[in-house]
Parts: sequence; structure tokens; C-alpha cells
Amino acid sequence: MLKILRFIFAAVAMFFAVYGLTTGDFMFQPYMVFFLGLMMMVMGLEEFKNERKSYGVLLVIVFLLLLFVSVKGHY
Repeated sequence: MLKILRFIFAAVAMFFAVYGLTTGDFMFQPYMVFFLGLMMMVMGLEEFKNERKSYGVLLVIVFLLLLFVSVKGHY
């Protein structure tokens, strides 16, 4: 289930990135960063599930940073 979520979030982020690069319109860039953050959160949960807590904590911190950046990009 987590691998499917990770793939979906990565695909959505890649769609926004390709859209921005091909059209030159970076209006959806905060959404791309948000979905990358969600992907990092899912990866962190996978690491906790595999009992690799140090990587899990690192990925959750990266998620929080990306969440802050994406919210800051909206305002």
C-alpha cells in the first residue's frame, strides 16, 4: 500500500514538473513540492516499518521542510 502511494505521489509531482518545464508556467510549482513532500513522508513511514529509524526521522524532517516551503510558496 505504501509503495502504491509513493508511486502516485511521485507521478503527480513529475506531472507538475514536466508541465512547468514544457510550458514555462511555474504556477503549480508549490503543488509539485507538496507532493514531493508527501512522497518523502511515505518513504519515512516505510523506513519506520523496516525498523530503520534514523532514515525515517530524516525523511520526516525533509517532509516538514518541504511542507513549509510549499505553504510558503502559496502566500
